[in-house]
Amino acid sequence: MAYERSLDEASEALQPICRHLRSKAIYVAGQMEPPAEMQQTGSGHCWCNLTQNVFGPDAGVVDRRECDSSRACYEGLL
Repeated sequence: MAYERSLDEASEALQPICRHLRSKAIYVAGQMEPPAEMQQTGSGHCWCNLTQNVFGPDAGVVDRRECDSSRACYEGLL
């Protein structure tokens, strides 16, 4: 039987990431969007490059899914 992986929650499309979002995977993989296998094995810990903390300039929690264009501090890559 072939290995098959299933997730309980449906994966949703993510918006382009904020230029200030940082994670260890970015430095290990050397790219802004690390390969899927690294995202699955990593801790998912992120921080804001502006504040150097897990809270952004707007006092909101920094996370890959939370740091989107709805936040005042968001700046797209392009």
